[in-house]
Amino acid sequence: MTTSLDELDRYKEIRPYNDNEVPAAIERLISDEELISAVARFRFPHAVNYFGWVLKPLIRRALHKRVANVRTVDDVQQQVAHFMEQMIAKTTDGVTYSGLENLQSGKGYLFISNHRDIAMDPAFVNWGLYQCGLDTARIAIGDNLLRKPCATELMRLNKSFIVKRSAKGPREMAKTFSELSSYIADSLQEGHNIWIAQKEGRAKDGNDCTDPAILKMFHMAGKQKKLGFVEYMQQLNIVPVAISYEYDPGDEAKARELYETSTTGSYQKSEFEDIESIVAGIIGYKGRVHVSVGKPLTDGFETPEELAQVIDRAIHSQYRLFASNVLAAGEASADITAEQRAQFEQRMAAMDPKWRDIAKATYAKPVENQRS
Repeated sequence: MTTSLDELDRYKEIRPYNDNEVPAAIERLISDEELISAVARFRFPHAVNYFGWVLKPLIRRALHKRVANVRTVDDVQQQVAHFMEQMIAKTTDGVTYSGLENLQSGKGYLFISNHRDIAMDPAFVNWGLYQCGLDTARIAIGDNLLRKPCATELMRLNKSFIVKRSAKGPREMAKTFSELSSYIADSLQEGHNIWIAQKEGRAKDGNDCTDPAILKMFHMAGKQKKLGFVEYMQQLNIVPVAISYEYDPGDEAKARELYETSTTGSYQKSEFEDIESIVAGIIGYKGRVHVSVGKPLTDGFETPEELAQVIDRAIHSQYRLFASNVLAAGEASADITAEQRAQFEQRMAAMDPKWRDIAKATYAKPVENQRS
């Protein structure tokens, strides 16, 4: 009985690309008309309608030149690192890290992070790992963000693996999450790092809390090995990560969504809203950013619910509170400058009064969580 290559490559549908798949994926990207059109609209918003026929071939040629020597996953990471350096210089007032010294090279860690920004959260974690000479993490991303072929290509080139949120029915969902659990387990065993958000979707209200269902998904691979929950979780090197933004580029958009949901009972996303959120998060002003990496969790829990609470306590205590958080919470602090106060008040004043208080409450929530 022969075994096909697809059977040997059991994670082919969800895993990131391997080195030998990089050149073809890049060619598909550069040939993608939607991607080239999107770049043209972003770079030349006023000229694209009249001169698109000239701009698009030039953009395609420039991209070809830019990625001429990109042949491997590491080459892609070098390109991402170059982009991150420019993005940090343009959109932040500095990025700092704590706890990276606790990580060991060659060991696979399961980073469970609070989630505020679709693209930037894992990007900042990976930037810290890269700066320390550690292997960047494989990134969990929902298939709801991969509706366009070019988005799938970009994400899988950048070490992302796919979480099939679109799975329907108990049987299909069980199969999907079992495959995901095994992929994460195998990646960690091989010494790869994994980044995953503590719950599905961003914490739009600023309340960072872990969904026990994600922890139960991790344990599915452990059950196949006849391992109990505690014993298996101790093997995963779970590391809580708190990412703090002084200013969230998506603060007003999130507040508007929460306002509309609370007043009308629902909120309908536009077709390209997720992509627009990604772009806003990348190019928007963030102020200072801090990434706090905790120590691997080994005790203090017996159940998924208890482990979720342990992760929450770690993230809440590690969260770096900025002036924006303290001012939103109405707390007095001698460390806050007049300039910081004016900056925060100006940002709040620029928002629609209907959802201004919601945005302010979002900035205040990490203070409440840390104090409680």
